[in-house]
Amino acid sequence: MKYVLVTGGVVSGLGKGVTASSIGVLLKACGLRVTSIKIDPYLNTDAGTMSPFEHGEVFVLDDGGEVDLDLGNYERFLDIKLTRDNNITTGKIYQHVIAKERKGDYLGKTVQVVPHITDAIQEWIERVAAIPVDGEDGPADVCVIELGGTIGDIESAPFIEALGQFSYRVGQGNFCLVHVSLVPVLNVVGEQKTKPTQHSVRGLRGLGLIPDILACRSTKALEENVKEKLAQFCHVPLENIFTLYDVPNIWHIPRLLKDQKAHLVISKVLNLASIVKEPSLEEWTSRAELCANLHVPVRIAVVGKYTSLSDAYLSVLKALLHAAVACRKKLVVDWVPACDLEKETEKENPNAYKAAWKLLKGVDGVLVPGGFGDRGVEGKILAAKYARESKIPFLGICLGMQVAVIEFARSVLCLHDADSTEFKPETKHPCIVFMPEGSRTHMGGTMRLGSRKSIFSVKDSKSAKLYGNKTFVDERHRHRYEVNPDMVERLEKAGLSFAAKDETGKRMEIVELPSHPFFIGAQFHPEYKSRPGKASPLFLGLIAASCGELDSVMNPSSAHQHLISNCPKNVFVNGNSKKASNGLADVRHNNGYCNGLYTR
Repeated sequence: MKYVLVTGGVVSGLGKGVTASSIGVLLKACGLRVTSIKIDPYLNTDAGTMSPFEHGEVFVLDDGGEVDLDLGNYERFLDIKLTRDNNITTGKIYQHVIAKERKGDYLGKTVQVVPHITDAIQEWIERVAAIPVDGEDGPADVCVIELGGTIGDIESAPFIEALGQFSYRVGQGNFCLVHVSLVPVLNVVGEQKTKPTQHSVRGLRGLGLIPDILACRSTKALEENVKEKLAQFCHVPLENIFTLYDVPNIWHIPRLLKDQKAHLVISKVLNLASIVKEPSLEEWTSRAELCANLHVPVRIAVVGKYTSLSDAYLSVLKALLHAAVACRKKLVVDWVPACDLEKETEKENPNAYKAAWKLLKGVDGVLVPGGFGDRGVEGKILAAKYARESKIPFLGICLGMQVAVIEFARSVLCLHDADSTEFKPETKHPCIVFMPEGSRTHMGGTMRLGSRKSIFSVKDSKSAKLYGNKTFVDERHRHRYEVNPDMVERLEKAGLSFAAKDETGKRMEIVELPSHPFFIGAQFHPEYKSRPGKASPLFLGLIAASCGELDSVMNPSSAHQHLISNCPKNVFVNGNSKKASNGLADVRHNNGYCNGLYTR
């Protein structure tokens, strides 16, 4: 097994996750099998109880693991299925060691950070790296490890020590360290400054880790004299210093690394030069060029409570982008704070209220993503009502599906106090109820999590057609509440259709409004399985419906076949890539290598 460690210095948010993913893509294109591990030094056992404002979205894996959003990047870029153990946290390591101590495995020993914690980290890495994640038998050839945080963070110290020991444990030729650092340009002098990277590398070396490669983030390509200076003061060969400058979207990064011969340098460090082939990235390149040159817009409103931080909905944004590119449309996302749609805001902040409704009424489609807590729920209900009454394409995910059911009960069944027991426990008409198997006392890892089967009960529904008329689908879940089974019959008689249910037939998975051009809610999270070149069928349906092309994707050969036929293969767009002014990967937020540092 070969290991590539990606660390970061100077500042956080440099894009270690995208860099690690892109290195994985490059190595995979060389014919190697690749797996990934993310190390998060926080004390939480997992990301499940964190606020999206604190750490971005919580990404959910097939096995129910609630993990860092970077694992979503790994899965999307490498088209693999990771496990919860691919996300290592301080909490998990200490929990593991303390459990062994209580069991008596260290009997007679004083349990310490070195060697017990550091040994546990190394053993965890070796064990997880050997787990197949690409559907093939046997371990991968290369494991890409990303160390979260910034070199010098106090919480990273045990991991730095463990990785330093690990590099000697696996031996030279089996370990490559890529350090991602910042080379800023000061407007006052207008030159690229190397001192932050010099200090970062000095700190890294002082902790026992010696970088083999420098990946330097900058607004534009490094000047040759700057690279020479870095090589001299950081003791890294000139040909091992790469520039990761700002590009229109992150799909350009694998090609950017290839153009600088990163695959040759990494394969040389890992003694793989004799077995790797020349990487083929035509599909990635053409898709990136296509994305950067789309001009016909499709405007989608994302109505949520975390709209001030795009990372909170990262997988949703990526799924929308995948679908928009498949339909040859330029994605424009309008962020609509759900609370700004509510009557309370009309009184307290009329300008915000008017702005929110103006945005909502100017879009081609509406998406209400998942969330927790009652803030903004009434705004989401109003958004669902507007989409239903105005015949605007609508997709509700998790809570988004639940608010669509509540709105239908209020408006069509005239149950004006219909609500969820999550927000109004005393409601006389509980449309959404707490699942009986859930825990009311413990929050972490107690939801209905991971890949679950949804069986189509309405064969001619739009969702069934989008999924290629399959009998069932496996999608990932993350919820504590569900549609009240006692209200299903009444809702169906009023015109709502529950197109898919779980294996018991009692838990509602997909809801549709047959009389509407496109009004679908899913209890699961389809965004987690969307990939570049393999868009999620429900997102593809939303985008297609929003630009009047739904019929073209609803056919027996499945929505995936539509995507394959539209996916760029060896098709290069003439002209230079230019950043779109109103969308694409940046979707009105700084998401991607645009206007400075790219997000994780």
